[in-house]
Amino acid sequence: MSTDKMQNNIAIPRATGLLVILVENSNPNGDPDQESDPRRRSHDNRGMITGVSFKRKLRDLVLRKDGLVWPKVAKSFGIKNSNGSWCKDDIKFDILERRDIKRAEVNQLLNNQFEEFKRQYWDARVFGNTFLEEGGPDTVRSGVAHFGLGVSVSPIRVHRLTKTKMAPAQSAREGEQGPSRGMAPLAHRVVEHAIYGMPFFVNPTGAQGQRGTGCTPLDIALVLKLIRYAYPHTKSDIRPLVEVRHAWYAEHDDDLGSFSEFEFIENMMPRRKGGDTEKSSVSGIPLANQYDMPTGLPSEGEHKFRGKLKNDKLYDLCSKLPEWCDQIKGDSGNAT
Repeated sequence: MSTDKMQNNIAIPRATGLLVILVENSNPNGDPDQESDPRRRSHDNRGMITGVSFKRKLRDLVLRKDGLVWPKVAKSFGIKNSNGSWCKDDIKFDILERRDIKRAEVNQLLNNQFEEFKRQYWDARVFGNTFLEEGGPDTVRSGVAHFGLGVSVSPIRVHRLTKTKMAPAQSAREGEQGPSRGMAPLAHRVVEHAIYGMPFFVNPTGAQGQRGTGCTPLDIALVLKLIRYAYPHTKSDIRPLVEVRHAWYAEHDDDLGSFSEFEFIENMMPRRKGGDTEKSSVSGIPLANQYDMPTGLPSEGEHKFRGKLKNDKLYDLCSKLPEWCDQIKGDSGNAT
């Protein structure tokens, strides 16, 4: 069955979004060049979260087929488990960028069955991959969904602590007594409190043509639905309190673009209260006392939004998906 028929002739929309990410006493993205300190810009001390870091969390949710999130999300879109292989018609949802990938099998698909390769790997269809450069002229180099660099609204404060534990990390040499406890000097490196804005984009151009990724509307619907689960279901000791507070999303009225992405992002970006943009926010004080959080685009006045949204609708993906996602559903009914 063709992809168009499978998904009721739904087209991938051109869309722009902004993730508003709240961080408290956590390290949302460590910098390997700075001993895993939270990433920061050198000139103004604002925190950073790379798009690669966020996409890794989406990949992990899809990779963990035996986890809590994937079976529920898959069922909502009619993706079924057939003898351990999750698929909908001829579309599969394996992950290409993982530690145990079998390179020889991937190269076999690239060289001899490129269409099958595109049908198999969800992340290659959605995000593209430079891993594929050696596969020839048809290889995927750019994806459909792109997550930009997340930057904190204000400069961040980083706290560092030494961790200790009763069980040592090192074993004793033969005939000697080993250490009675373990210590990790300054291993706990966290941002006290911050709001980050991470822009993201959906561009159907990357799905089409000979060099297209084969991305389907179902693939993009999965991205949109998984965003809200990215941090709570990939928690770690160093990242216990990170949350996508809002995931603003708007579709263009024209696939060529109907509004300025810069203007959209600027209008939906949180602002520090009192105009003190260089003052770090702190843990323990309510968010509403520290930031102004936009809930819509300005419709009048000097700063009126000049663009045109499809159906004049702005979505927060943390609470509702666009209506076309509801048309891609399984036995459970509503995909939201």
